[in-house]
Parts: sequence; C-alpha cells; structure tokens
Amino acid sequence: MDPISEVETIIIELLLVISLVAIVVQYLRIPYTVALVIGGLILGFVEPLPVELTSELILAFFVPPLIFEAAFHLDFKELRENMRFLLVLAVPGVILTMLVVGYILTWATALPLATALVFGALVSATDPVSVIALFRTLGVPKRLTALVEGESLLNDGTAIVVFNVVLAIALTGQFDAAESVVDFIKVVAGGVSVGLLLGWLTANLIARVDNHLIETTLTTVLAYGSYLLAEQFHFSGVLAVVTAGIINGNIGPRGMSPTTRIILSNFWEYAAFLANSLIFLLIGLQIRIPDLLESWQPILAAIVAVLVARMIVVYVLSHIVRRGEPIPLSWRHVLAWGGLRGAISLALALSLPPQLGFANRELLQVMAFGVVLFTLFVQGMTIGPLVNRLKINAVDALQQEYELRHARLVALQEAEKHLDALYRKGLVTRYTWENLKPSLSKQTSELANSVRDLLHSNPGLASQALESARRELLRAQRSALLSLKVDGVISDPTFEQLVIEIDTLLGEPDLPELPADNEASPAQESAVETVSAD
Repeated sequence: MDPISEVETIIIELLLVISLVAIVVQYLRIPYTVALVIGGLILGFVEPLPVELTSELILAFFVPPLIFEAAFHLDFKELRENMRFLLVLAVPGVILTMLVVGYILTWATALPLATALVFGALVSATDPVSVIALFRTLGVPKRLTALVEGESLLNDGTAIVVFNVVLAIALTGQFDAAESVVDFIKVVAGGVSVGLLLGWLTANLIARVDNHLIETTLTTVLAYGSYLLAEQFHFSGVLAVVTAGIINGNIGPRGMSPTTRIILSNFWEYAAFLANSLIFLLIGLQIRIPDLLESWQPILAAIVAVLVARMIVVYVLSHIVRRGEPIPLSWRHVLAWGGLRGAISLALALSLPPQLGFANRELLQVMAFGVVLFTLFVQGMTIGPLVNRLKINAVDALQQEYELRHARLVALQEAEKHLDALYRKGLVTRYTWENLKPSLSKQTSELANSVRDLLHSNPGLASQALESARRELLRAQRSALLSLKVDGVISDPTFEQLVIEIDTLLGEPDLPELPADNEASPAQESAVETVSAD
C-alpha cells in the first residue's frame, strides 16, 4: 500500500471509531472524552495504529480549532464581568499551581526541584471539554459555564508561557527574575496583540463580503494563521488564537448574514468536535498500561499534588477576589473538582527535550498521562453527580414539571397511535381495542388539559413553548426549501433568498410573553397544542 493510501486508511479508521464511540455514548452515561480514551486503549490492544501523538500535532493542528471555537462563542459580556477572577486564576493561579505541585513532588519523589517545577507548569492548564459538554446537558448556570470555559481559554496560553520559562531555567540552571518577568510579559502581550490585530482585520473584511463560503474560509485562516504568526515572532500562539476568536466572535457576526452565522457556527462546532475526538482517541492509543503500573507511586504523588494545588488556587484566590458578584461556595466546589487536565498538558509533556535527561523526561511524561487519565476517568465521571448533589442546575422545578407532563403526554399519544395501528392491521381484536382505547383517550385528554393549564398559568413557560414550536416550524421550512433545490424545482438564487428570510427569523430574539391576563391568543393556543403533540 502506497503512503497516501495508508494515511487515508488510518484517517478513515479513526473517523469510524469516533463515529461508533459517539453512537454508543448516546446509550451510556459516561462523558464522550472518557469513552474515546477507552476506545483508544481497546484499539491499541486489538490493532495498534502507526500514529504518533506529538506536541507539534496537538499544539499546531488540534488546539487552534478547539480554542477558536470556544473563544468564538464566548460571550464577551460574561467574560468582562468575570475578568478579574479569571485573570487571577490564569496568571497567579497558574504560577501557584506550578509552585505547589513542584514542591510537593520534590518532597514525595526523587525529582529535583527544577524538574518538579517543570511538571507543575505543564499540568497547570485546565482542559474542561467534557465538563462543559456535561454542563450544557445538566442546565448549569451560564455564569458558571463561562467561568470554567474562560479560565481554560486564558490559562492555556499563560501555562505554555510559564512552562517555557521554567524549562529554560531547568536546562540552563540560571534564573533571572527580572528577565523572566520581561519575557513573560513580552510573550503574552505579543500574542494578545497579534490576535487583536488579525481578529479586527478579519472581522472588518468579513463585513465587506457576503459569501458564507469565503467568510468560513477567512475564519479558518484566522484560527491557524494567528497561531502560526504569533509563534513565528516567539509570542504565545494560543493567546493569539484566544484573542482572535473573542474579537471575531463578538465583532464579526455584526457583518454576517443570518445564514452565514448559522453555517459558521455549525462548521466550527464540527471542527472542534473532530479535533477533540481525535486528541482523546490518540491519547488512548498512546497510553501504555504497564508503564503506568510500574510508576504508580510517582503518579499517585502527582495526582495528590495536582488536587491539592487546585483546591488552594480555587478556594484561596476566590477569597482574594471580592470585587463584583461573589462566587457561591457550591460553585467553587465545582470549579475545584472540575479542573481536568488534557491536551495542553500532554502536548507540553511530549515536547520535553532530551537535555532534561532520559529518566526524568520519561517519568514526567508517564506522570502526565497518569494525571490526565485520573482527571478524565475519576473527576470527569463524578462531576455530574457532584453538580446534582449541590443542586446548582439552572432548570427550576416549574420547568422540570412541564417537561415531565409533556413527556408523559407524548408517550401516551404514541401509545394511542400504536394501538390504533395494531387494530387497523388486525393484530388486536375489536374487543381489546374497545376496552383499551377509552382508557388511553381519557388519560391523554386529562394530561393534555394539565399541560395546557400549566402553560396558561405561567406565561413565561408558555412563551418558551411557543418559541420552540415556531423555531421548529422554521427549520422544517428550511429543510423543505433544500429539498426543492436538490430536486431542481427552484434555482440557487431563489433558494438563497428564501433561506436568508428564514434564517433572519431564526436569528430574531424570543417572542414576547403571553398577555398579563393569562389568556392565550388562538395562535398561541395552536403552538401550545403543537408542542404538546410533538
């Protein structure tokens, strides 16, 4: 097999595994990233693939789309309101994590202080991909999600900068505090400046282009180009991507059509999904269980050190930052336990140079894999129960009651339809149908009235149901237009004009709430019944 065909085969195999894992995860209550690592472990035993996970592959190829997608969708208002706390976590927090982990490992293992500090720096960046995905399914408050995601975006870049500074000190044995501070500021400021400039230029260019394919391509160039350009000048490529994503995500959409915004969002969602999936699948492929078992003592020490450092950073620094809206204690518990480690930590571990010493380099890499596995399997699997136990889900009792009644109604309606279908096909007798049908119809009618009464007595809830139904109808229209275009019934210009009209409606804010007298209009009655019947 020629090299190109071999590469294509590997890519297809990886994508197939990703798809199968994603399908299986829908029926299992485990985080997707955990399932991917398990899939990689199994694949490594059954049929090892000749794929090597390198720091260059992670940082230059996988990280830009992951970071850009998260930054692009980050609400700048939420970021600004919590910036003080996030900056404290991203700079003093990273440095404090490095020091705590380093000194604990020096005491618990045979590692010299300089080498232990290098490890502390490489595990100081959090990677809460699976946590964020879980937050969205659990209905966690938006501000808490913004805190977790914002911290990860900011400390990714600062952790890499701190790592490079500490690594240089460990290799040369020389430490100049003033020079280190200057280098840190230069690398951070340079990365942010590159991101600001390119993000602003791209946003203004997008405002002058009305083509979703070109606009999507421009954002792709921005994501990778900002990283590469910043790295060329020895600035922080990660911080450049973060800044470019935030600028482009908050300024760029103003110059985009509704259709472009939807397509762009879908594209980056898929790009981030693919990059994230490949990273964690390759992590599973790279793990050597015998190596982990052989080094279980230093790995255990590293896990304890990382947990202790995280607790100190979250609980101590959150008391220091008192300005603005306070962070509830229950949220701090989630922030502390949700500090998972992932791609950035492994990329930095894999980038360790041979000059550090073969034994030290191998040990740090094994410890990094051990810490990442622990955070994924233990913390990642238990963060959901922790959120539920602390009762910080955003879904209130009223919304939950509506969902319960609605789901029961849909289930009864489907049962009634199925009974009718069985009767029409002659699979049940008329006697059976006549005995079961009235009972089902009565339950369905009573529950439908119950759902309607709940919506009428709660205008906000009814408006949400109406808005959901309206959006579903608009999506159905969009799908019908696409079918007409594919069948050649309408031309491309007609399709684009009609789709823009629908996407504009989809991009509008929510409909106003029901009238104060709690009486629904005929249209609202119809929408409520439509939602109940779905």
